[in-house]
Amino acid sequence: MSDPMDLNRRRAALRAVLASVRLPDGRSLADSGRLGAMTEPAPGRVSFSIRVTAAEAEAFEPVRLAAEKAAERLPGVQKALVMLTAERSEPPKPAAAPPQLQPAKAPAKVLEGVKAVVAVASGKGGVGKSTTTISLALALRHLGLKVGVLDADIYGPSVPTLLGLTAKPQLAEDGRRLKPLEAWGIQALSVGNLVDPDTAMIWRGPMIQSAITQLIAEVDWGRLDVLLIDMPPGTGDAQLAVAQQSPLSGAVIVSTPQDLALIDARRGIAMFRRLEVPVLGVIENMSQFICPDCGGRHEIFGHGGAREEARRIGVPFLGEIPLTMALRKGADLGRPIVATEPESQVGQSLIAIAGELRLALRDKGLI
Repeated sequence: MSDPMDLNRRRAALRAVLASVRLPDGRSLADSGRLGAMTEPAPGRVSFSIRVTAAEAEAFEPVRLAAEKAAERLPGVQKALVMLTAERSEPPKPAAAPPQLQPAKAPAKVLEGVKAVVAVASGKGGVGKSTTTISLALALRHLGLKVGVLDADIYGPSVPTLLGLTAKPQLAEDGRRLKPLEAWGIQALSVGNLVDPDTAMIWRGPMIQSAITQLIAEVDWGRLDVLLIDMPPGTGDAQLAVAQQSPLSGAVIVSTPQDLALIDARRGIAMFRRLEVPVLGVIENMSQFICPDCGGRHEIFGHGGAREEARRIGVPFLGEIPLTMALRKGADLGRPIVATEPESQVGQSLIAIAGELRLALRDKGLI
């Protein structure tokens, strides 16, 4: 564990080098009151934030880059990670015409050791997308694949909780990138492993793109058969950043059966189609609740809606996941049910869905 005295000295040294970094108005960054606390997510690596409003983000991007270069001049610092965070409110702006979506084109050599990159997405929050992502990753591993999970849900990173990951990532052998963490036989990394758990992720526009680009390009994922990307809910800046910064092989849509969730799932499918990312299939989560006392099935959110929607729009239906108390408890405790109880009904459902996804990827010649 870092010595608090040494950490305080390093923070003081950081403020000293940041005194030379100037804001757009000419003031020193060190004295601007915009600096967040410095942390050390890994040896030789420092991280801190610069507080801005969403309207200032684009103008502050050169400041962010200059701050990173200045921090890397400190003795013992090999890499600095600086993020722009919006923590102040601003008045709403008139609605602008929506931008034209461009097909996803990832930079060359990004994730070059990964055979297939699959986005796991939903049109809205609360449908169990992150739990499904982790369960799907472990089910694919159960089928013999080497799997990683990138948590791109920067608004509410839950992968550390779902996998029981509390450690900070270390630097890779090249001294520039981070190594993903490992849990239950899969590789994983989340912004939640890099920032304080109580930090509010109020990021927009360029701030989101910067953070996601760093998670994708500055992590040594090594050789994987499949990298699952846990997408933020919705169809905004974060989703576009992932689609345009990573070589997506396809997308999986997670929805609950009721109409409210399916409406938003359609938007997610439409977004990926406009970005020319193949939709590999739809999963119906919480298809029914299985009572732990009597074993009865209760269709709390309806049943079969995602299957019918997949048929209607012409995409594969990968399967249904029931909701059980064991699934919920395992998620809260960082003990995923596919790893701890693969023979359970939920475990078998997820392994069957993973089998369908594996077939879809094999049909495309990706694994």
